[in-house]
Amino acid sequence: MKIAEIFHSIQGEGILTGLPSIFVRTSGCNLRCWYCDTPYTSWNPEGENRDVADIVREVLSYDCDHVVLTGGEPLLAPDLDELCHALHEQEKHITIETAATIFKSVPHNLASLSPKFASSTPWQRDLRWAEQHEKLRLQIPVIQAFLDHAPDYQLKFVVDVQDDLDEIHEILGQLSSVSNDKVLLMPQGVTVEEIEPRAKWILEHCRAHGFRYCPRLHIELFGNQRGT
Repeated sequence: MKIAEIFHSIQGEGILTGLPSIFVRTSGCNLRCWYCDTPYTSWNPEGENRDVADIVREVLSYDCDHVVLTGGEPLLAPDLDELCHALHEQEKHITIETAATIFKSVPHNLASLSPKFASSTPWQRDLRWAEQHEKLRLQIPVIQAFLDHAPDYQLKFVVDVQDDLDEIHEILGQLSSVSNDKVLLMPQGVTVEEIEPRAKWILEHCRAHGFRYCPRLHIELFGNQRGT
């Protein structure tokens, strides 16, 4: 499987924010968000092909229980099932970060689902990719499959513009058995200056509807740097 990077840091987003974690970042994505903060896994995918045994050896070189499989879109990786089984055998806590356009039943502990809004489509950048992105970005049956089968989940929405708030409620209205405290709203931005103005109105929406506000702790601590 093509790996962009493996590193030991802290989880900067979601319900496990602040926990030391090992990140295994696959390269390759079926979407093209215009604001993608890891373009080296999507617009310009980088990395090297590594076998599962090699990846697991590097993961085990760190004294850390939490592993985050992220991307790009990790569910595209052909050996993901084998990797998840190997990590599960090592008693690692596995988070899968996905845009929830593909469902696979693989061993994991937390499904971090991040469906994409209409505002993410790169109409001004690349028409061909914009058309594919718009076609694939929201797959309600896939999201529901994760909700039904995942041991635990979070719906982590990247919010860019206020119209996204209406789309959140449209999506939730098509899903069953969603707990509001599992719905996380995270401001789009790769700098504190970009995040701050969005944070204020997103926070108010969370307070009004019982959702969780989701900071981007790694941006606050390290900036938008690889390996953090």
